[in-house]
Amino acid sequence: MAEEKTYNKPLPDFRPETKPYWEGCKNHELVLPRSKETGKFFFYPRAMSPGDDMSEDIEWVKASGKATVWTYAIHHMGPSKAYKGDPPYVVALVEMEEGVKMMTNIVDVDPHDVHVGMEVEVVYDDITDEVTLPKFKPVR
Repeated sequence: MAEEKTYNKPLPDFRPETKPYWEGCKNHELVLPRSKETGKFFFYPRAMSPGDDMSEDIEWVKASGKATVWTYAIHHMGPSKAYKGDPPYVVALVEMEEGVKMMTNIVDVDPHDVHVGMEVEVVYDDITDEVTLPKFKPVR
């Protein structure tokens, strides 16, 4: 029998309109929503594209998985007891090659080596049997 993973931190809020995103992550593919009308990617996943078109006519496209650190913070204390023992860790806003920005963690690096403009690529953290989080590590 497979060992069940224990994860004590908050889990994502799953909604029907985000299902393709989370299914992609579970399959280790980063998919982003794109307006069919404008051809523009957007993030966070939602039922309608933002901006002038406000269209429900969206498609899910496999992303490159490559990004640049746009801004970041090194957390030395977690927001709740669930994060005890984790710090320091990096919370970052990365800009994807597709033009969208997404909040994530930068992993597999000394937090003090992270810098604005750092090239990063997606990696996947299978936190439970059902949930996988996309995180980013430096391109080496």
